[in-house]
Amino acid sequence: MTTTAYFAAGARLWPDYKPHLERAIAETGLDLDLITTAPDPEKVDFIIFAPGGDITDFSLYPNARAVLNLWAGVERIVTNPTLTQPLCRMVDPALTQGMVEWVTGHVLRYHLGIDQFILNQDGIWREGVAAPPARLRPVAMLGLGELGRACGQALAGLGFPVLGWGRSPREVPGIDCHSGEEGLETVLRQAQIVVTLLPLTRDTENLLDARRLGWLPDGAMIVNPGRGPLVDDDALLAALDTGKVGHATLDVFRQEPLPAAHPYWAHPRVTVTPHIAAATPPDTASVVVIENIARSLAGKPLLHLVDRERGY
Repeated sequence: MTTTAYFAAGARLWPDYKPHLERAIAETGLDLDLITTAPDPEKVDFIIFAPGGDITDFSLYPNARAVLNLWAGVERIVTNPTLTQPLCRMVDPALTQGMVEWVTGHVLRYHLGIDQFILNQDGIWREGVAAPPARLRPVAMLGLGELGRACGQALAGLGFPVLGWGRSPREVPGIDCHSGEEGLETVLRQAQIVVTLLPLTRDTENLLDARRLGWLPDGAMIVNPGRGPLVDDDALLAALDTGKVGHATLDVFRQEPLPAAHPYWAHPRVTVTPHIAAATPPDTASVVVIENIARSLAGKPLLHLVDRERGY
């Protein structure tokens, strides 16, 4: 009997995903019917979804065996009370590589002081402004999941001392790992550059508040490609105004697009990027989705299953 997968991630994404999903289905040999509308919800076996997609009430799909999210983050879905089906987040090596490139680029930008040369092409020869060795520039990696581990290990490979922090104890080769509130203070008090790659949960919202920003060495830099609400916006703006935080590069925000009147746009110590740190590549993400469907049909455990209690 044909299995049905409902692409409910929205009409805008369908043209990008359609050829890659069809290719992945052909390569696995599945008898899988892709649909973009579901006139009979009870016949839907799998739901391919993204925030802002076509579904708000998952209870209409009682026979769906899994909801397969196209984003790494699931905070906009996992709290939906109608969602009782297993939920899988996107873990894609190509997405991870994109995040590694973005994070590494911005950490090196801060470390090397590149902005001062780009912005000061004024004929003045400035000596004595070379960067210190990377080994003297501690970097804090807040979040040691798939993305945080990969970014932290890439930075460690470049010679940066990387201090990792997570809500639960971890061991990651090349990273000095910490956990708990005491561990967070230890990490932040040493960090000259802070990267946030935590999931958004009740426990991580406003993690970087005024008190914790106060632990940073004066002039520390912040790079946030994780989730906007990880940072208390008012506290960060105050720390930027005093110079406690030297600069912040922010890719994610509480409201997106970031409103034109938001103070981040005009602040001289803030760089805004439009949620571009690590887009999901349709070609490789399609392979991940179809592989998970194939596993489910073969009676194997789903990959990247979300823990509802933890929220990711």
